[in-house]
Amino acid sequence: MTAPVIEPGKTRVGWIGTGVMGASMCGHLMKAGFSATVYNRTKSKADDLVSQGASWGETPKAVAENSDVVFSIVGFPHDVREVLLGSEGVLAGSSSGNVIVDMTTSEPSLAQEVHAAAKSQGVSSIDAPVSGGDVGAREARLSIMIGGDQEVVDAMQPCWDAMGKTIVHQGGPGAGQHTKMVNQVLIATNMIGVCEALLYGYKAGLDLSVVMQSVESGAAGSWSLSNLGPRIIDNNFDPGFFVEHFIKDMGIALQEAKQMGLSLPGLALSHQLYLAVQAQGHGKDGTHALELALAEMANIDWKSR
Repeated sequence: MTAPVIEPGKTRVGWIGTGVMGASMCGHLMKAGFSATVYNRTKSKADDLVSQGASWGETPKAVAENSDVVFSIVGFPHDVREVLLGSEGVLAGSSSGNVIVDMTTSEPSLAQEVHAAAKSQGVSSIDAPVSGGDVGAREARLSIMIGGDQEVVDAMQPCWDAMGKTIVHQGGPGAGQHTKMVNQVLIATNMIGVCEALLYGYKAGLDLSVVMQSVESGAAGSWSLSNLGPRIIDNNFDPGFFVEHFIKDMGIALQEAKQMGLSLPGLALSHQLYLAVQAQGHGKDGTHALELALAEMANIDWKSR
């Protein structure tokens, strides 16, 4: 399969999913000079991009019919299957030589399935999940983990550069998704540490903002502590990444681990704790809302402390 030529001003981009992450990412591509056709299940969430010059597609298929490269970043694997492989999906509207890039965190096996289906039509498919949250998407500092054919991945470099800072080709179809699972396992247990540490500091009578000055730059420092710690302290639990989507990701990782014969007890514990967060009504909050569940276990009203 011949590698596509990707060039701002010539290559037509399609974008499926204009939520917390997708709207910013598509916006960066438009600022880099790519024309865009967009689709979102809730049309109003695409209004800002349309006001910036994007065209609206009535279905993912319609988006593909007017694009050379189509990106998707949606919620769950069943959404990926629908928007890419459904009767009104991207592949149904794609022509030979087009490229599909799914940036949803999804199942490695589904990425391989999409790649095979696309290849049978002369279409290239890449799985490219990201890390960095809403801030990384807004500031074009995402880590992009890529699985797919080398020549197509290389051809897409102008797009990667517009959206991300750390861009690594991990291997063939599904490798990007497996790498994102590694990322999510790291975050899962780290978030327990961040939230428990702040809970301990509060109960010990410390000024948490002052505590942060000592711990965030030392051996205990992490992206989650530096970026989400201040939000926890300020009672800002707005989503950079939804709890319900994180539960989905951990479920995929646990399923993949089971298939590989791996026991990951730390991940299993985090999964259970986040199910409690969701049960308390915080499924649409950010992942740092774990603090609220842990505080409730300790009979602490975190928001009113």
